[in-house]
Amino acid sequence: MHGGAVTLARQFLTTQSKPDLLLATDMLDLSTFLAMTRRVTSGIPTAIYFHENQLTYPWSPTDTDPHHQRDAHYSFINYTSALVADAVLFNSEYHRQSFSQELFPFLKSFPDHNEVESAQKIIDKSRTLHLGLDLRKFDQYRQGIEKGTDRPPLILWNHRWEYDKNPQEFFQALYALQDQGVSFELAVLGESYRKVPEIFSEVKIRLADRIVHWGYAENFSDYAAWLWRADILPVTSIHDFFGVSVVQAIYCGCFPLLPTRLAYPEHIITDYSDRCFYPDFDGLVAGLRSACLNIKTLRQEKLQAMVDHYDWGKMVAVYDDVFENIK
Repeated sequence: MHGGAVTLARQFLTTQSKPDLLLATDMLDLSTFLAMTRRVTSGIPTAIYFHENQLTYPWSPTDTDPHHQRDAHYSFINYTSALVADAVLFNSEYHRQSFSQELFPFLKSFPDHNEVESAQKIIDKSRTLHLGLDLRKFDQYRQGIEKGTDRPPLILWNHRWEYDKNPQEFFQALYALQDQGVSFELAVLGESYRKVPEIFSEVKIRLADRIVHWGYAENFSDYAAWLWRADILPVTSIHDFFGVSVVQAIYCGCFPLLPTRLAYPEHIITDYSDRCFYPDFDGLVAGLRSACLNIKTLRQEKLQAMVDHYDWGKMVAVYDDVFENIK
């Protein structure tokens, strides 16, 4: 978020191009970029797309940035970038609202010249623009994969192996199912990094007889095949501004069990709301147990229609309309 703006500004100036629209992500210090390229970019409409933001992103307990007060600096970059942009776009309505609500207290935390009124300027030019996803590419890997067999229910984890996905609660729920004698299998996908929560090592031993896959899928075909094969997607995340992996799994017919928070309510149509959401840990365990015991019925559900509107085939027209109207 620091040197990137300088590097991109230098590279941009060498192209000698003058685009119709500049679209930046939240990881760019847009104010610095525009300052360094002003002789070219002056007068070009500019939009910033927030896939994440630093004001409301949950910090890891092991992260040292908050202790050194660098968290406020990153947030300020997001703030000034949004302030200079002509349009501020968010990947979910939850994301837009949470960012907007945090702007006022964030600015008020500064002792003077905090420009609190500028928060409203950002809010007024903000809107939700859901992600466009290449969902149709999953279709070619469905052939030959049937959910309607007598095998045990397959529970899926397809997220990053990090604290903000709350693996502790996810696997504790599976331990509860195991203690209750509920039959299930487990596929654990997703990328792991240097700091992997300890519970993953524990789970690999404690649920060894339930695990049918463990670790990152090295190619897309393997990843897609596991999503089509999986039956149930319990989600326990404490952070998700959109939830790409959740939408992908739902598209492939995996029944979601979701907390009533974050962006998830935007993905579920009303007819499924009572069945897909759980209020607390006990509700998650109860929902998982019910799903496992009624798996034959669950495998007949047509879930794809919930999320197929996020496919680029449909979203491209929405994006074109938004971009064409940024002035």
